[in-house]
Amino acid sequence: MDEMSYYQPWIFSIAASLIVGLSGVLPMLVIPMESGVKLKNPGNNSRKMRRLLSFAVGGLLGDVFLHLLPEAWEKAQYRQNGGYEILFWVLVGLTAFGIIEKMLSSTENMYDSKKIDEDVSVNNNSGEKLAVDSISKKARVAGYLNLVANSIDNFTHGLAVGGSFLVSTRVGCLTTLAILLHEVPHEVADFAILLRSGFTRWEAAQAQFSTALIGLAGSLTALGVDSGDKLGERTAWILPFTAGGFLNIALFNVLPELIETIHPNTLISDVSSFISGLSVMAAVSYFVE
Repeated sequence: MDEMSYYQPWIFSIAASLIVGLSGVLPMLVIPMESGVKLKNPGNNSRKMRRLLSFAVGGLLGDVFLHLLPEAWEKAQYRQNGGYEILFWVLVGLTAFGIIEKMLSSTENMYDSKKIDEDVSVNNNSGEKLAVDSISKKARVAGYLNLVANSIDNFTHGLAVGGSFLVSTRVGCLTTLAILLHEVPHEVADFAILLRSGFTRWEAAQAQFSTALIGLAGSLTALGVDSGDKLGERTAWILPFTAGGFLNIALFNVLPELIETIHPNTLISDVSSFISGLSVMAAVSYFVE
């Protein structure tokens, strides 16, 4: 009986982490199949595409300011200079993801340089072609950055799941439900960014589930640490660092492209979708937390 009680948190934590991971596949049921093709075309100004990406920006910013940073502050407010630590790690996250973006862009440039040179030599309208290639490259980099940030975010969810099941099965189930309610709209935003970066619907779902497996690692980490206080001290930087990463993706990758191709006919729907993304995250934060 004692042995069963010992393994029970491990069994429930692993099962809960896998359930949370499956939420990354749910956007396949929400986003129409034809949107995947439209989101890959950088010259396509489909209103459906723009609404989806505007919702993604609102959802990411809502996640940062209504979930990640408040939770980070809740853990840091009693520490000396806790607020400065949060600001520091947000800036580190912004900078780190900016560096990763440059590295990925350089890799993409090396990969595509031969193709672009050929296009310039045979096409008199190479300037237009290069502009399209540049936009497509930026979209691909945004997708990769989003996978990195999502992996870190899922690790923190795993920590929460594993730690809560150590308290009790009831607390663990409630925590898992709260994370699921928060994750579903967030996963829709992530799915839209991945489709825009060139992933097929199935590839995007696989990528989402793969990053969610990082949550399983987080759960096992929490279960393997004896002291919850010690775990909190060692992982306090993760939430603001992740917030900085999401800020980079939303403000410096997705939003500029939307602004660059903005049109009076789409302005109202863009703003409405952005507000919808914020509102969904605000509602989840209010009712769950």
